[in-house]
Amino acid sequence: MDNLALACIACNLYKGPNLSGIDPDTSALTPLFHPRTDQWKQHFEFDGLEITGLTAVGRATMVVLRLNDPVHLRLRIAADRK
Repeated sequence: MDNLALACIACNLYKGPNLSGIDPDTSALTPLFHPRTDQWKQHFEFDGLEITGLTAVGRATMVVLRLNDPVHLRLRIAADRK
């Protein structure tokens, strides 16, 4: 149970076995956001319904998990309408 985390199916599939990704700003191999040890607000922010990576960790995670792909954006739009 200590190793379980809640994730949408798309994020879980995109992440796969990856523990790191490439920061698009620096091209450096960078660890992905770790939900148990990292604080979301340090690495991400919302710009409307899109998520922006603030750090190398945030940016690499954005790329690997495709956090602003059309599926994620449609889900946020639907949730915002409620």
